[in-house]
Amino acid sequence: MLNNFEVSTITFDLTPEVPKGILNLCGEFDQNIKLIEKELNVEIRIRGYRIEIDGKADFSLNAKNLILELYQLGSVGEISKEKFNFMLRQSLGMPEPNTKPIKLIKTRRRKIDVRGANQLTYINNIQEFNINFGIGPAGTGKTYLAVASGVQALENEEVHRIILVRPAVEAGEKLGFLPGDLSQKVDPYLRPMFDVLYELLGYETVARMMERQIIEVAPLAYMRGRTLNESFIILDEAQNTTITQMKMFLTRVGFNSKVVVTGDITQTDLPNGTTSGLIHAIEILESIKEIGFTFFDSKDVVRHPLVRKIIDAYEMISKKK
Repeated sequence: MLNNFEVSTITFDLTPEVPKGILNLCGEFDQNIKLIEKELNVEIRIRGYRIEIDGKADFSLNAKNLILELYQLGSVGEISKEKFNFMLRQSLGMPEPNTKPIKLIKTRRRKIDVRGANQLTYINNIQEFNINFGIGPAGTGKTYLAVASGVQALENEEVHRIILVRPAVEAGEKLGFLPGDLSQKVDPYLRPMFDVLYELLGYETVARMMERQIIEVAPLAYMRGRTLNESFIILDEAQNTTITQMKMFLTRVGFNSKVVVTGDITQTDLPNGTTSGLIHAIEILESIKEIGFTFFDSKDVVRHPLVRKIIDAYEMISKKK
């Protein structure tokens, strides 16, 4: 049901008439139309190829433009849930990177598009600066784009290896309680990064590169004393580092290396009273011009639209405390 405001009606026809375009536009059980109605607070009626939209003028116009884009896309092929959610978010007023040239990440297996202004800033910073921080909630592409950038740099021979680092702090669990050797203990913590590597390089290629140490897993605690040259180093879940660990990690950077540090400062698993090394690093390093910082928020989430609402709800609670 529409909220109490002046309702206007927009009527238009979908052309040319493509049956699969209508089917893909509506989605299974009309779920796409229902989501558009809910998110844009409009009512949509479909009669053949004629569309009627009731709602506040600007919302109705946004819904019309979205439907036309989805119909055009659906007339060519199926619309993935990821693509639909992305286009829906755009219609909700998401900022678009239309003032800067878009720099795509290109690997041998696929091309990754930039989604939103913050992702564009993030990729540009990774390409420009030797040390970068990507801070924000889950689902904003921080880790995915970092690993993809590392694969691109490796394939372009800008670096000789990729090093994956993560603190072994997770919901109170300790490595000693996990079965297996050191690599097997750490692998579950690095699974999100491995998933991207498998997608972009293939399982067998990743396995060969690990055997040859082109891709290396390095627990944060074992980084002390090393100097990392010609490497692309990714520290994931950095909110779980201590101040000392973060300082130690950042000072490992050698020549011709890039570092990307990712984390969500709202989800630390450190003991009570322990200051996050990521929060501390933001405070003392943000003024250094040679270091890139990208701050994501719930509007940048590229997962299900419900994830964005969950993040906002938790953020509101934290602000009230």
